[in-house]
Amino acid sequence: MVIALDVGTSSARATLYDGAGRPVPGRFHQIPYAPALTPGGGVEHDPSRLLDAVVACLDGVTAGPPADVRGVGVTTFWHGLLGFDAAGRPATPAYTWADTRSHAEVQRLRDTLDEDALHARTGCHLHASYWPAKLRWLQRRRPEEALRVARWGSVGELLELAFFGEAGTSVSMASGTGLLDQTTSAWDPQAVAAAAIEPKHLFPLCDRTEGRRGLRAPWAGRWPGLARVPWFPAVGDGAASNVGSGCVDPARVALNVGTSAALRIVTDAPAPPPRGLWRYRLDRRRAMLGGATSEGGNVYAWCRAVLRLGDDDLEAALARLPADGHGLTVLPHLAGERAPGWRGDRTGAIAGLRLDTTALEIARAALEAVALRLALVYALLAPRAAPGHAIVASGAGLARSRVWTQILADALGRPVTWSHEVEATSRGAALLALEALRLTPELGAAEGALGETFLSDSGRHARYREALERQRRLDDRV
Repeated sequence: MVIALDVGTSSARATLYDGAGRPVPGRFHQIPYAPALTPGGGVEHDPSRLLDAVVACLDGVTAGPPADVRGVGVTTFWHGLLGFDAAGRPATPAYTWADTRSHAEVQRLRDTLDEDALHARTGCHLHASYWPAKLRWLQRRRPEEALRVARWGSVGELLELAFFGEAGTSVSMASGTGLLDQTTSAWDPQAVAAAAIEPKHLFPLCDRTEGRRGLRAPWAGRWPGLARVPWFPAVGDGAASNVGSGCVDPARVALNVGTSAALRIVTDAPAPPPRGLWRYRLDRRRAMLGGATSEGGNVYAWCRAVLRLGDDDLEAALARLPADGHGLTVLPHLAGERAPGWRGDRTGAIAGLRLDTTALEIARAALEAVALRLALVYALLAPRAAPGHAIVASGAGLARSRVWTQILADALGRPVTWSHEVEATSRGAALLALEALRLTPELGAAEGALGETFLSDSGRHARYREALERQRRLDDRV
């Protein structure tokens, strides 16, 4: 068996999986948390709180009958930035991809760098989500904090330093920083220099199969069954989600809607990404091509809270409203824009409000707006997928909403099939650990189970194409 540790933006989870990648009943533990939101676009996690959540999850999953655990697979959110002092202790908060305070640095970087060449090498656009802008912002706006930092990493390094006293950055996590040359799998000298740091300020690179053994005190005594087994370096949550939902080649496009949303494919033959999309890494051999939006379940959560929608029959009420029948046009950039325009300073807007506009109509328009942004990403990604590809959906945002899944199928103009894997990201971490241990076949043989398929209606798709043009015009005007 293996333990999968999934450290996300809203909770930490630990799950025991058997050798076939199936969760063991009753061996799951989850601790929720939320980032601190600060004026001006800050989104930060307290690293000590994240570590405490992970420890509690491991306590919970290791309680009960002894299990023959052969390894620990780890996944965490891509793009997180966390500074450590010379003793390996956290010296900054953990800044997430959603923190937009560094967007002014993006333009300064664009004035000095060839963004197209950088995008071709690193797979990342210049944007507030990535490390170059964040590091420059920290040195400009929080110099005392930046001076305390000996090395920059993310939550994966936080766990390795706490549990083992040393750490490395996996190629998968490094590929989401904007600092990795993906051709050489080495830190990109120009990007590192543009971030105003030196290579010594980064952790050594490793691949996801290079497990670390030998828990230090007091953890070895706390979890004796895990003391000598390999703990594998963290991989990006998007990579693990693709693996867990069985989307491990261009024949399956993964559609994930969690806090944010993304469309992704895995490929062994990665070309430079087209403008608007990113290219990250699952490992040194396999790349991921796709686009992530800053909007997803966070927009639905905002609607529920601000519009006071409640939970009673909300799905049924949304389903009764016709497609694009509200007269509203929404720009859902509540956390800035990532794919496809990569304008981190964008904010949200609602046009077309009337005296008779209802809260329910605003919510339906917001969900449709997120789907329209994903339609733009899909138009860029579809030519890189296999002909006749399937779209496999996962994530809490869709698992709770048949209405939103149908809206997405209609907006994309393609069938969307639910993944049966409720915890696709966690399962992906388990499968990757099993593969690294050579206890399971190639990932392609571990396809995730599929559920219901939502067909696209041509009439609704035509209305959403008109709505997309209306959204484009509003976007241009504002």
